[in-house]
Amino acid sequence: MNSEIHTWDNQILPLSLENWQELLAMPLSERPLYKMDNENLSFGQVAVKLFGMPVDEDEYYNELFEWVYESKDPVILLSDDHLDRTMDNKYFQAIQRVLNLLIEQNLSVNRFVAFLDGENLLLKSAIPAAHRKIRESFIAVLQHFEQVEENGLHNNELRRVLVDLIKWSINHLHPALIACRDKGNMPKFLWYADGKKSQAYFIYYLLELGCDVIIVHPNSIDMLKQLKLTKTFFTHRYTGKKEPEKFPQEKRRRTATVAYRASKEIESILNHEGSGLYKPWQLRDYTPMSVTLKTTYDELFLLEKEPAMVRPNFEVNNGLVKIPTIFAKVFGVSKNRKEYWDRLHQIASRDHALLIKSFPFTRAVISDYRYHYRDALDASGHLIPEKMLEANYWSYGRLPIGLQKGIASAISSVCQQMQLKRLPNETEEETAIFLFSQGLLLPEAVIKLLQKFDYSQEVPSVILYKTEKNGHFTREDAGVLLLLNTFGVDIIVYTPSGELDMEDYVQKGIFDEHWLEDVVFEMEYKEASFIKKIWRMGQFKKSKG
Repeated sequence: MNSEIHTWDNQILPLSLENWQELLAMPLSERPLYKMDNENLSFGQVAVKLFGMPVDEDEYYNELFEWVYESKDPVILLSDDHLDRTMDNKYFQAIQRVLNLLIEQNLSVNRFVAFLDGENLLLKSAIPAAHRKIRESFIAVLQHFEQVEENGLHNNELRRVLVDLIKWSINHLHPALIACRDKGNMPKFLWYADGKKSQAYFIYYLLELGCDVIIVHPNSIDMLKQLKLTKTFFTHRYTGKKEPEKFPQEKRRRTATVAYRASKEIESILNHEGSGLYKPWQLRDYTPMSVTLKTTYDELFLLEKEPAMVRPNFEVNNGLVKIPTIFAKVFGVSKNRKEYWDRLHQIASRDHALLIKSFPFTRAVISDYRYHYRDALDASGHLIPEKMLEANYWSYGRLPIGLQKGIASAISSVCQQMQLKRLPNETEEETAIFLFSQGLLLPEAVIKLLQKFDYSQEVPSVILYKTEKNGHFTREDAGVLLLLNTFGVDIIVYTPSGELDMEDYVQKGIFDEHWLEDVVFEMEYKEASFIKKIWRMGQFKKSKG
């Protein structure tokens, strides 16, 4: 940098996937927006975010390696693993003196930075413009901190952010500025993978100063999001996502074939969230969440045949899969008895259906889960699924981990929603503990039903046929049905006599009610004929194939 320069102005360049690397390699004087006017300097800087993982993982990591270790003008690697955290104790003492003044005199940001500069905590430069820019950039960062952080400069995190900004300025920025002093350029930094808040503020400081910044995260996590910045980066998102590995220390030797790349590219398109096309069990690690549909009686039988992904309001986003479900009760019997039984048999004979004709179908929980429930709560009083999975009372450990998380999430949701009526003198917590307990001991037939549930495909259904003669519907039964509905299972209850049962335990408006023409007493379930069963199985397989 010319020592006669008194001011400089850096602006982020408009970039594209095709030109950003070319511009990064250019000296400032050859970049767009460069202007030298008397003692004033303006130049363009590169600010890029690369999120996600391309098809060829080996090529991706090899390119990162080349940028840092093999380029003629390499970028400087920064990450949580690569930061130099050493600092002379004299700087800690100086920082504490200025922080004491901040509290005693309630300093403004400008005065606060002036005291930091007076204690030699800011970098120095013989070039007036550089010295001024360092100070202005530090002020900009602390002003932003004051605006977005609770209690401003009196926020408890200020000391940590301040110490780290000064420490990494000394250990990383200062030698980088010296190295590029005679090259007519500014330092280039690459941040890799996750970043804590103070690290994000350091990247912001580098950006304000005019350094080139590239942020890379294979799993598409933006470290700067926590700062609520308005600065515009050029952002490119690869189709895949993957947890970041350690930054490469050497090049990988595997090379993908053309056919392999093509197949992976097609797979990434088909498996992309929101594509509407999902391979078997693609969403097994997603968390299911029910979206209960309001339907007519006739729509029940149309929707029951449809897979989740073609039902209205199906959505996959950010690790959640929203499953449109049916929760309905059919009172009475239609005049056309043949149609009534044909329709019931149609849905009850599906591969993913569980028909219940004897009550109660659950058992009462005798054990006291009060302590376990309270131990799994967070500060806001909500159950933490991860805590449930780690507990010794968790009985679903043999199931796939994605399904375990789905069950735990459904238990947490059903306890929070409070759709179960409270008993006289029962507290809200006691109701939640009741639901929590029932969720931990699901019937084996229900667990098998959930194990077959591929969230984007056929939706499991529980069909209950309740008469006056086949037992008593219990509160435990109601609790399990609410849990299953929350998970994303269709629930249809048939009661030919039109009597109330589930209503004694479930809040009004939770399920649809459909009244048919006749009320019939003591009408036992009529099994489908053997010929009709064979015919339906053949038709169902034909429609699937």
